[in-house]
Amino acid sequence: MDLDLLKATLADIGEPSYRAGQVWEWLARGAASYVEMTNLPSGLRAQLEERVALSTLTLEREALAHDGTVKALLRTGDGHPVEAVLMRYRDGRRSLCLSTQSGCPLTCSFCATGRMRFARNLTRDEIVDQALHFRRRWAIDHAVFMGMGEPMMNLDAVLAACELLPALGITNRRTAISTVGWIPGIERLTASGVPVRLALSLHAAEDSLRSQLMAVNDRYPLADVLEACRAHYAATRRTVFIEYVMLAGVNDRHEQALALARVLSPREAFKVNLIPYNPTDSLYVGSGREAIGSFRAALESRGVRVTVRLTRGRDIAAACGQLAAAG
Repeated sequence: MDLDLLKATLADIGEPSYRAGQVWEWLARGAASYVEMTNLPSGLRAQLEERVALSTLTLEREALAHDGTVKALLRTGDGHPVEAVLMRYRDGRRSLCLSTQSGCPLTCSFCATGRMRFARNLTRDEIVDQALHFRRRWAIDHAVFMGMGEPMMNLDAVLAACELLPALGITNRRTAISTVGWIPGIERLTASGVPVRLALSLHAAEDSLRSQLMAVNDRYPLADVLEACRAHYAATRRTVFIEYVMLAGVNDRHEQALALARVLSPREAFKVNLIPYNPTDSLYVGSGREAIGSFRAALESRGVRVTVRLTRGRDIAAACGQLAAAG
């Protein structure tokens, strides 16, 4: 919902300001219509129905994966595509993957979103409305800003959304913001004091290969990005999660695992999340299970904490790197 429009509309029709809080409380609990907001006068509900849409986004279609993952293709009021994903786990967690931009201006070679036309940053309300879309049907408790776009290039809206998400059940400490290494954003996040988790898309432990995979590395080289992450850890004492997509014959060799272990110091500042590559239209092929296992073992042998990400929603192009407003 456009919360500023809601407040302006309430003021225009002479309603007390606390009404905006009442509407927001209903939305955060999953209300799907003004009719459900029974502590508002019926006349007011009718006026709001006419003047303030419940969402800044409209649903174009949804897809359901075999593992229970749900992907929604939404449209902004000016027609730009946005995808958001709900991931459901056996332990009861329901985690959202939220987009911060329509498309992405950064062209990582393995990511489908990077091949989209970049449209614009999303507003705070457009980000929160992705979460509200799923909240209307399910309780939700985790969120990752790992959908379309580079969150650190739209950090004001992202942090403003983080202020609202706890009302939906998603605390800051259960929220992660992913970046390809946009240093000004990392530094601003550190200074903000907002207790969200930082995740860095690394994917290579040396500059030439990382620049081949991620052009942003030419602007913000690996050593500088890792130094910003160390400063984040020093200021917050919160582990920085390293995302590393496993590409067969590209970045999955034993010596590359050892190189990764060397650059990740101090050990307590980082935890590596190995990501099985999810097919897109790129030329890459994902590493096999044995290669991923060997890479993990090499890291662990050097004292690096490491996990392998559980892939969700691959069959509906909802997995990591696959969001492209299609399918």
